[in-house]
Amino acid sequence: MSEDTFQISIAKITPVRLDEDAIVLGVPAGYWKEWLSDNYSAPIAEGIRAACGLTLRVVFESGYKAPETKVPANPVPSEEPSAKGTALPPPKEERGLVDLEDNQMPLDRRFTFDSFVIGETNRFAYGACMNVAQHPGERLNPLFLYSGTGLGKTHLLQAIAQEIMRRDPKARVMYVHSEDYLNQFVDAIYHKKTFEFRQRFRNLDVLLLDDVQFIGGNKQGLQEEIFNTFNVLYLARKQIVMASDRPPHEIGGLEKRLVSRFEWGLTTEIEVPDLETRLAIIHKKQEEQDYKLDEEVIRFLASRLKSNVRRLESAVFKLVSWASLNNVKIDIATTEEMLSDILSEEADSLLTIEDIQKVVAEYYDIRLADMTSPRRTANIALPRQVAMYLARKLTELSLPAIAEKFNRTHATILHAVDAIEEKIAESESLRREVQQLERKMKSR
Repeated sequence: MSEDTFQISIAKITPVRLDEDAIVLGVPAGYWKEWLSDNYSAPIAEGIRAACGLTLRVVFESGYKAPETKVPANPVPSEEPSAKGTALPPPKEERGLVDLEDNQMPLDRRFTFDSFVIGETNRFAYGACMNVAQHPGERLNPLFLYSGTGLGKTHLLQAIAQEIMRRDPKARVMYVHSEDYLNQFVDAIYHKKTFEFRQRFRNLDVLLLDDVQFIGGNKQGLQEEIFNTFNVLYLARKQIVMASDRPPHEIGGLEKRLVSRFEWGLTTEIEVPDLETRLAIIHKKQEEQDYKLDEEVIRFLASRLKSNVRRLESAVFKLVSWASLNNVKIDIATTEEMLSDILSEEADSLLTIEDIQKVVAEYYDIRLADMTSPRRTANIALPRQVAMYLARKLTELSLPAIAEKFNRTHATILHAVDAIEEKIAESESLRREVQQLERKMKSR
């Protein structure tokens, strides 16, 4: 590992405590927790096992200040990680990023356009991001991506950054989480360096802001700062790309003037991948690890892990790693045993009819019991039909099974689905309501 890589990653870790079966390590911010967990949990655990003979889980917690003393790295002959598939951030001068000293989040070299698996549910978002990377500040500005967790927003934002820097190594590109932006803003106020902070962000060619939903709420000072920075960059025809778990108008506590600006350009959603895309993701991930799973296992994974690309990739990595280390063949029984925790998480995240009924009832402010009652007043009938429509669209239950949950016949469910489809085509407000309910349920 190079000195540069060590100082921007491992040197930020602070030992916190030793639990019964885990070592807890502290890092400065949430994005470091995610990045280090993805890239260094296994190598650190292996290092502990080799040095101490202990088998411990490695757990990262955010909110800890990085050590002030610079820790020297012990160089090894190769700068490549020992664990296959682990991505190391290149040195700052190779990344082409604005120098933020210790505040710059490293980019994951795996997150490129070439490594992104394209399907029907993400093709438009992919095309928009590629267009931005090829013509920053010209056509789609700002670009706003939204989706549930683990569907590729961060991958695409970092792909934009890396493609722009590949095309123009001198481009001033900044990829940053909203939480980190806030932390830097607060730190600048505390140290009376707000001028330097503003110069840092307002002299960029490209600003990529992730997890924008974080700036909602009562963070007025932060929203004012982002509003002014947005204006400066936009008027200078500099590219702005943002990502969130919901569209701008659904971010709670976001000022109307920011909602308006965030929607000036293109707003697009990345949806849950369909079966074909999930199959393609599995094939690509196993190829990256130079291993081939049986087609039966691949189809099992694609049929069981539907809601989260990150979870699907994690499952493939776990299976392939275990098979490679133990030189065994993976079958369905082994897959179920090895992935019991991941399959359980997926099952817990799947929507039930009861979930849909509860969310819709709360949204329209009616009683949950009205979903199954014989009452047919207008204020109850429409929400109930919406719930039936969403149950048919978002679950794989049969019509009789859905009908049973609503104390209705399957013909009634079919009628409700047809009625809502017609009303959505005629009413923009109802279409927005149904889309908002879908997002609420997908982001559970």
